[in-house]
Amino acid sequence: MDIVRIIIAILLPPLGVFLQVGIGAQFWLNILLTILGYFPGIIHAVYVIAKR
Repeated sequence: MDIVRIIIAILLPPLGVFLQVGIGAQFWLNILLTILGYFPGIIHAVYVIAKR
């Protein structure tokens, strides 16, 4: 299941984080990072998914 979440995180980083942790601080941080730059959002999303 983590492989599917990582693929989703590459396509839509906030959705990948949402599926992993729900709506919380990590989700909002990922939205902010994705707005500031797409690649920081991807890196953060993959990190959150791999950490759990």
